[in-house]
Amino acid sequence: MKAALVERYNKNNISLNIRDVNKPFVGENDLLVKVSAAGVNPLDNMITRGEVKMIVPYKLPVIAGNEMVGIVEETGSRVSKFKKGDRIFARLPLNRIGAFAEYTAVNEDAAAKVPDYLTDIEAAAMPLTSLTIMQSLELMHAESGKTIFISGGTGSLGAMAIPIAKAKGLKVITNGSAGNRERVLELGASEFIDYKKEDYTKVLSDIDYVLDTLGGNETEKQMTIMKKNGKMVSLRAMPNGSFARRMGLPKWKQIIFGLVGRKYDKMAKKYGVSYDFVFVTSDGKQLREAADIFERLKIKPSIDTVFSFKDVNKALYKIANGHSKGKTIITME
Repeated sequence: MKAALVERYNKNNISLNIRDVNKPFVGENDLLVKVSAAGVNPLDNMITRGEVKMIVPYKLPVIAGNEMVGIVEETGSRVSKFKKGDRIFARLPLNRIGAFAEYTAVNEDAAAKVPDYLTDIEAAAMPLTSLTIMQSLELMHAESGKTIFISGGTGSLGAMAIPIAKAKGLKVITNGSAGNRERVLELGASEFIDYKKEDYTKVLSDIDYVLDTLGGNETEKQMTIMKKNGKMVSLRAMPNGSFARRMGLPKWKQIIFGLVGRKYDKMAKKYGVSYDFVFVTSDGKQLREAADIFERLKIKPSIDTVFSFKDVNKALYKIANGHSKGKTIITME
């Protein structure tokens, strides 16, 4: 089968190599999936650059790609949740990525059936982003009736984060460019702040939860709008010691991440809030819950560009250069 491989880490070259490789081994709890489409994410480039090897030390070469949709062609002897012919999607387990290939094998506990209303291209855009939201809210111990600020919630992440948070009973506030106001409010946001006209730090206070999608100087700015004992989860700042412990990393890595993330822990203590960093993992149960929410509301992800598999590197460079208005997808046709 054809697959796109990371053959060596390179900070200056994110290109993958398309090779002929054997079909993956199918364990007793695995599904062999014929991939129809795969989502392309900044994480894919981070892996190629070697930026996550402290978290997941891949043995190279490794087939790239973290999320996909496809048809089950074979099931392991102990599989009970799926059958041949099912259309499934998944954020692949961290230690068994490989979505950029004609076939992949995935543990059934990482997979979920695709809602019928979604096309393969739409479905491929959902697993990693929707699980990021589910796991962020879980880390926050988010309670119905409280308020969450999702920074920069007008992109593809916000398109999923807002309805999921709303479905869990949260009041959602976000900010972004004015042209997205109506769409964001329709998704379920209670309040929208035009970042060109208003400074959210001047108009917001006593926020229970913050989902930081911006990082940089914005992380501390967002802490200033939170109530005491509020909870922040960041997608863009730095991992810290609590992250390393939660991920079950070796003690020496916990020490290193504790030092790396100390700046943010001290910052959080200064404002009387908690800080966590999220690195999304596979979870079929959470993905099914997210899929149920989307099916009920008929939410569709924002799609920017669709590339064919042979153009996977064009897709990766598009992600690297930013300015996307939605997810980038590759199809395996």
